[in-house]
Amino acid sequence: MNPSAPPYLRLVRASGWYDLIVTAGFATPWTYALVHHVLSAAGAAAGLGTMPALTPVQTLYANLMGSVVVIWSALRIVRPLPLHGLLDGTARLLFSLWQAYALAHGGPRVLWPFLVVEAGFCVTQLAPWLRARTAVGP
Repeated sequence: MNPSAPPYLRLVRASGWYDLIVTAGFATPWTYALVHHVLSAAGAAAGLGTMPALTPVQTLYANLMGSVVVIWSALRIVRPLPLHGLLDGTARLLFSLWQAYALAHGGPRVLWPFLVVEAGFCVTQLAPWLRARTAVGP
């Protein structure tokens, strides 16, 4: 798939919608408290562990991340560009690394489904760029 092709741009837009749906609840202290509760309950019910106790600093970091991702999501939904896919794929690589790091250091296993989706979008958004680079040469 070519990064300029319509299917790639639909992928960039779809990743924006996924992020908006998944992270909008992280953008405010009130919605994050609800998301935290739901994730903990779902993790406990599935045997994946619960989230750590809610603290003001954890809420702050969740809100900062949620706010930035909501804006980044809106940009990819409204104006998906090949460059947005490259940058989003790179950001997802970083998110995947940090989620894997958290899991390796005792983080709640409820992170696994999110890691799988992050890694999937990472690969599908970066692969066309890597193929294009190898086709052109170094």
